[in-house]
Amino acid sequence: MKPVFYHRDNCRLCQSRTVEIVVPLTPIPVATPNIGMAAKGAEGKGLDTALVPLDLYLCRDCGHLQLLDIIDPEVQYTHFAYTTSISLGLAEHFERMADTVIARAKLAPSALVVEVGSNDGTLLRFFKNRGMRVLGIDPARATALKATAEGIETLATFFTTELADEIRAKHGPAAVIISNNTYANLDDLNGPTEGIKRLLADDGMFVFETQHGADVIRRMLIDTIYHEHLSYFLIGPLVPYFARHGMALFAAEHLTTKGGSIRGYCQLAGGPYRPDGSIINMTAEEAAEGLMKPETYRHFVNRLTTLRANLSGALAAETRAGRRIAGFGASVGTVTLINQFGLGHSLEMVFDDKPLAEALLGPGYSIPVLPSEAMYDKRPDIVVILAWRYAEPIMAKHKRFIESGGRFAIPWPNFSIHGANGKA
Repeated sequence: MKPVFYHRDNCRLCQSRTVEIVVPLTPIPVATPNIGMAAKGAEGKGLDTALVPLDLYLCRDCGHLQLLDIIDPEVQYTHFAYTTSISLGLAEHFERMADTVIARAKLAPSALVVEVGSNDGTLLRFFKNRGMRVLGIDPARATALKATAEGIETLATFFTTELADEIRAKHGPAAVIISNNTYANLDDLNGPTEGIKRLLADDGMFVFETQHGADVIRRMLIDTIYHEHLSYFLIGPLVPYFARHGMALFAAEHLTTKGGSIRGYCQLAGGPYRPDGSIINMTAEEAAEGLMKPETYRHFVNRLTTLRANLSGALAAETRAGRRIAGFGASVGTVTLINQFGLGHSLEMVFDDKPLAEALLGPGYSIPVLPSEAMYDKRPDIVVILAWRYAEPIMAKHKRFIESGGRFAIPWPNFSIHGANGKA
């Protein structure tokens, strides 16, 4: 029987075996809301109890920050339930991205735009509406079929060098290839990167958007650490990595999405785009912060320990007072928070505007996931907003909960309570 997860012992970028744990974390379940039906049927038997290590490793040779415990991609993505439309504001972000890329690449009508990990086709639709030919690639079968039926041709498979050759033979070279919050999800980066190189036109552009490892550490973005995100990219290690593949990273932008992301722009070596200075500047910033040195991460671990104690203590006090505690936001990041902060036995239920799962499962707990309107029937005393980046719109939408005597707690980055007697 094929194992659900495996461990690699070398760096994903440079293959060095000089890797060490810099952020030890509590293992989390394989079964997350995004896994979808795989965790319910025979195909996913045992996923509700399987735990996978979540430790962050740093490569001492190239400085790449990464997970080295990898869930089988077939298990993780074949029935992937998350769609772009679920995330507040993401479609608008993608529309702005499409316009930026079209302008930067000077795309002509009918130019081919390919997205690796295209999900429901939201981003590609903006390119199509502006006259480009588009093609999506995504292994989530149901999502890919739905996107195709809605006019965005999407291949329900993983991106490989062989597929890149097939696409080029059928559609011609790609003017732009995009990987939006997907490039960091790949364990074997070398194959897809070689495929991107083969599919790109000589003057083509590869654009990737991903979590910035620097922001994960600077801003304590603990809920962005989970097994879909295998790499927490820094610009510095990516420059030599792309160079080894005959490509050049010529520009990067810092974004506020997902708490702190980067958008990188790559071309074939010798391509037409001139570096704009951003790569040199961002690499220097990362080096100045010591993000390629293990000792830098001790501060992160110490802060995490303090925050864990503060949150656990506050919720324990609520429980001792006889108050009922629920959560809001049932995402894959929620699974990380529940396990890192030991919330499995504190939360009676979790509410969500668009639930992807019936329950959050883990060691010794099964927390029901209910539609957000159920909050008014179940009437918990306090609701911990696990989707903390959206705390303001959540509280605004559910002002009635506060007006009826309920309270919201924001757990991160500092614990605070809102409602009843105001902000604590």
